Amino acid sequence: MGVRLVNVPEMGDTFPPVRPCGWSARANDTSVSAARPAHFGPLAMRAGRQNLLTMLAMPFVGPPRRHVIPMSYSTSRLLRAASLAVLLAATPALSALAQDSAATPPAAEATAVDPASVVARVGDQTITEGDLAFAAEDMAQDLAQMPPEERRAFLVRILIDMKVMSAAAREAGMDQTEIFAQRREYLEERALRRAYFAEAIAASVTEEAVRAEYDAYVAQFEPVDEIRASHILVETEEEANTLKAELDGGADFATLAREHSIDPGAANGGDLGFFGRGMMVQPFEEAAFALGDGAISAPVQSQFGWHIIKLEEKRQSQPPAFEQVAPQIQNQLLMQTFTETVDELMADVEVTIEDPALKAKFDAQEAAENAAAGQ
Repeated sequence: MGVRLVNVPEMGDTFPPVRPCGWSARANDTSVSAARPAHFGPLAMRAGRQNLLTMLAMPFVGPPRRHVIPMSYSTSRLLRAASLAVLLAATPALSALAQDSAATPPAAEATAVDPASVVARVGDQTITEGDLAFAAEDMAQDLAQMPPEERRAFLVRILIDMKVMSAAAREAGMDQTEIFAQRREYLEERALRRAYFAEAIAASVTEEAVRAEYDAYVAQFEPVDEIRASHILVETEEEANTLKAELDGGADFATLAREHSIDPGAANGGDLGFFGRGMMVQPFEEAAFALGDGAISAPVQSQFGWHIIKLEEKRQSQPPAFEQVAPQIQNQLLMQTFTETVDELMADVEVTIEDPALKAKFDAQEAAENAAAGQ
């Protein structure tokens, strides 16, 4: 089965620091707990463009730290990432680099349209499917806020207004002004930049390239010990001792967790899923990894309260599935290709900034960017 390499607005959020408890490795578990922050979910979780920008500027770390795909270059260039984020947002073609035929309905090919096909006429002017596509790129953020079935009609309305108002502007001679000529040159260069990015950069990040990066990671993957544990979190040692006595007397752990634990994830019986070392606060981790299968710990104190921990099972970690991490790898490869291409293009270009104050600010940003990239 193929995998959908999601487009920018669907990329996952960055992951938070160590939590009081672990992360769930169960893909379909959407419960919220101290071990599973509310914003954690599938790797294709939707996030705002600002979150995307942050992610593009960081190396991929994935969910639990065992899922680390080391990349061969630094992606700490926040300014370059900002530029890439803008281009990605205007490149909807990246939304599905890999889908198998089972995932794509046979009728999908029938929906392909001719960009020159006329959608509407405004006087003696036409609005084509190509016009709609360009408008959709420019208004992607607005379109994301409305139901899909409303978007096409909305774009047609916008384009009708555009045709009418642009005709009036021409009649008034606004297309003959110097400022209009400057604006037209800017828009032309922006369009060419987008075209170059889509055809010379993004097109090279294929599913095959993403799979090759994933395969290289799997080949050097070193498994580590993981455990699956449940816990009950209470505020005081007295409460913890009382519950431990009940457990020693045969009480059901999951039932007590649901009834007494102050962890938001207690509804699932306190089950934290699998986690490795370095993902918990130290007292919790030490106690959990010291347990034998099925054993229940004495009360353990952390900065979050008192924990009673039950070890459910142990295992060796496995690499994440390709489908799980493909979107992150895709964006890392895009960042790498984008950076390398722009650096090559800039190699023989002399840039002169006339304003000394602006040049100082520009140079400071460049220096910070290079320092972050380890150059």
